[in-house]
Amino acid sequence: MSGENCRYGVCGVYCGQCPNGNGRVKAIAGELKRLVDTVRYDWAEHVIKSFKFQEYRKGLEWFANAQCPMCLNGGGAPCENRKCATQKGLKSCLLCDDYLVCKHTEYHREWYPFVVDNYQRVKEVGFEKHLEEEEERSKAGVDLMGHLERRCCKVVKLEDT
Repeated sequence: MSGENCRYGVCGVYCGQCPNGNGRVKAIAGELKRLVDTVRYDWAEHVIKSFKFQEYRKGLEWFANAQCPMCLNGGGAPCENRKCATQKGLKSCLLCDDYLVCKHTEYHREWYPFVVDNYQRVKEVGFEKHLEEEEERSKAGVDLMGHLERRCCKVVKLEDT
């Protein structure tokens, strides 16, 4: 897809705003790996017997080297959305008249309700203009974390120290 915007998911979620798609997870894991290696936390296994430093370190290594190549570049989770859109000859599910009732986009509408707004926006301004707007939002720092944090972290309470 050379020359085209590949930072969007077929499902309607803009990958450039996803912390796995925009490299945020990779960068943060890399920084944490560097800090852990520098401070040398391998002693923690001797203090907390259930803690396996090498396994933790292996996990950090994986996240520090992994970045979702995004769905139009062959990445992302395996899903029916790509198959369905391809069969219908569509670049995105957002271009499908069945988007609001399709079983393949049900998960996305439930977990990322803003995709319904994305669908409506595509109807208003067209797909390419919508992608331009989402890229600008991404450049301005808009990402999925605020939405996901509200959805997944119902109560955030820091322990008193």
